[in-house]
Amino acid sequence: MHISFETLFKIFLYTTIILASFYLFMSFFVLFSKRQKSKIATGNLPYVTVQIPTYNELAALNCAKRCLNFDYPKNKLQIIIGDDSNDIEISKKIDLFASKYKNIQITRRGCNVGFKPGNLNYMLKYTKGEYIVIFDSDFLPGKFFLKKIIAPFLEDKNVAVVQTRWRIFNFNQNIISILGGSISTMFHHIAMEFIKRINGNCFLCGSGEAIKKKDLVDVGGWQAGSLTEDIECSFRLITKGKKLVYLEDVEVDCEVPYTFKDLCKQQMRWAFGVITALIKHGKTIFNSKSCKLKDKISVFIFASGYFFSFLLLGLTFFGVLSLISDRPAAIDWPKFISETSFNIVLTSGFLLTSIIALVRVKKKRFLPKMITASLSLGLAVTYYVNIGILKAIFGRQMQWFMLNKNGNKCLEE
Repeated sequence: MHISFETLFKIFLYTTIILASFYLFMSFFVLFSKRQKSKIATGNLPYVTVQIPTYNELAALNCAKRCLNFDYPKNKLQIIIGDDSNDIEISKKIDLFASKYKNIQITRRGCNVGFKPGNLNYMLKYTKGEYIVIFDSDFLPGKFFLKKIIAPFLEDKNVAVVQTRWRIFNFNQNIISILGGSISTMFHHIAMEFIKRINGNCFLCGSGEAIKKKDLVDVGGWQAGSLTEDIECSFRLITKGKKLVYLEDVEVDCEVPYTFKDLCKQQMRWAFGVITALIKHGKTIFNSKSCKLKDKISVFIFASGYFFSFLLLGLTFFGVLSLISDRPAAIDWPKFISETSFNIVLTSGFLLTSIIALVRVKKKRFLPKMITASLSLGLAVTYYVNIGILKAIFGRQMQWFMLNKNGNKCLEE
């Protein structure tokens, strides 16, 4: 029995080392690659609809205010706030705000059935724009954001999706936001940028994104009830041979969770949603002859962070079983400590990648807190990520979670 546990431990260990090494390779590849500069749309601009789905969130008004200030023709801009709120007072404040502006339309379903994607599908019925730009309520786009995110569509008619980079404005709120912000920074500044460098398809990230209305309708709209409707839709678009573009130099401000409970919920939900979508569409994508190899690699990279969490779970599980199933004998502590330390170093590629990402965005002063949080709270977050993964694998259900946001407490003037 001990030999079996030890063999499984080594399999998980070597697989983890390979994946960790791949993350380091991505990091250095991106570091030494030349950044590409996006363009700004000019000329005869298309009609665009901005959708802001919200549920008891006054932060949506901050987002809408930013959208009203876009450098874009007002007669070609529609802003829809999809209000699924069950708090009457919040809905009244949203109505009062919208009554002041002709460009803003409110849609209501009277419930939150199907969660965010159900809301998006309902707003789609009222959408006039050829292109749809979607923001979660805590997102605060800049003045020229719309012209930049629309430009790739006008340059290449095959583009179905444009995703922009997230910039965390509450990064230093506390140690929880530093941990959550580091995860987001690593993803956007390493993983997504690497995917772009190999000319692979990127993915919708749920906000700060644009999608061509025709392509969205062609693939059947959003999957109601999905906890990561963005990824599920991305997979369907990829199987249809659509082009998904990432703009690395177009950023939009947003929040990350600042409570430990919310961070765990968010990461668990994302893990559940991504793995559920991968189980549903992964076989089709990887067996498809119409999907290019670089697109299949992109899908693997996107899901690899969750593979890493699962590998760490297996590594710990079989490591403990291997230790307790060994023949009773005095523990060689120096050997045990040296081997354990060596294995931790070999499997720390994910952490090292996060360090490189923070250095790259000039946040190296937060490295001590990030490393401390990763090696303590991060382990607990990994536990919840694995709960999400296992629930997806075994077909269990998971509820949508409402997260606390600073923007709900502090409205822009």
